[in-house]
Amino acid sequence: MKPLAVSMGDPAGIGLELAARVWAERSGAPPFFLVGDPDAFERASARIGAPAPKLNVATDIAKLGDSADALTVLHVPLAMEETPGEPDPVNAEPVIAAIAQGVAGVRNGAASALVTLPIAKAVLHTADFGFPGHTEFIAHLTADGPWPHARGPVMMLAGPTLKVALATIHTPLAQVPAALTRERLVHVGRVLGEALKRDYGIATPRIALCGLNPHAGEQGNIGREEIEIIDPAASTLRAEGWQISDARSADALFHDDARRSYDAVIALYHDQGLIPIKTLHFWDAVNVTLGLPIIRTSPDHGTGFDIAGKGIARADSFRAALTLAWQMAERRASAQ
Repeated sequence: MKPLAVSMGDPAGIGLELAARVWAERSGAPPFFLVGDPDAFERASARIGAPAPKLNVATDIAKLGDSADALTVLHVPLAMEETPGEPDPVNAEPVIAAIAQGVAGVRNGAASALVTLPIAKAVLHTADFGFPGHTEFIAHLTADGPWPHARGPVMMLAGPTLKVALATIHTPLAQVPAALTRERLVHVGRVLGEALKRDYGIATPRIALCGLNPHAGEQGNIGREEIEIIDPAASTLRAEGWQISDARSADALFHDDARRSYDAVIALYHDQGLIPIKTLHFWDAVNVTLGLPIIRTSPDHGTGFDIAGKGIARADSFRAALTLAWQMAERRASAQ
């Protein structure tokens, strides 16, 4: 299999330090190449106290080298040298370009999957980025790719004992009820179910569906979304053959015994899903984009500007993102 592509993320954050740490250790990590600035990677290596890395630098993705003792870097030069902890809008364009070239590398077969290091959305918006984040941008870049399944993007956060897909992502809480249509929930259920079968090898996935209101509405006494939207969506999915629950009370859905009753959960809004995943798997959860022609994972954390340059950032989530992307790519390759 081809190596993974890793886009550099915001160079003023911790992303390149994580890549430098995993590359320096690289015991058990899947093979990867970096899409970004090689000089910035060398500086990140120095900040964490790692030996100066040996690099193979390429300017054309069709001419990527391969060496067991050197990291291949597809050169995307920064506009200005980074200052750790101080993101600079002048580097927004190179950060965007690194994502786009990483996607292109997977699409043309140079890479098996894409792992994205964290970006600062506010910085990218200074360059007319036009997308809420990585997920939507990568969906845009792959929109013309053939895909015989239900198409995402659907965001899922995955840890060793919990997988949570989001029906809405960065939607203000006051707008969530209006965004939850039957059609949206049915679509998310299809994307999630297909991904669990295809990318996780679960033959008959069991999906739990969160309610929106306290106690899942208590039969309409504390809100009617469960009766009018959520349970009908679950009924439609069951009619299609998916094993999915009606709305379940979210406050009793994430303890140990409850988690043994399903393979993944659909949470209806951001914090409903991210609070439990980060409670259980704060260091090693992975952000996965479901329902796209390419595989994309990411560490489940941000740029860490407050600790950038200090050499203390933990690479657990990045390492887990590499491992999961590689496993998913292996499953897709074996299915062909």
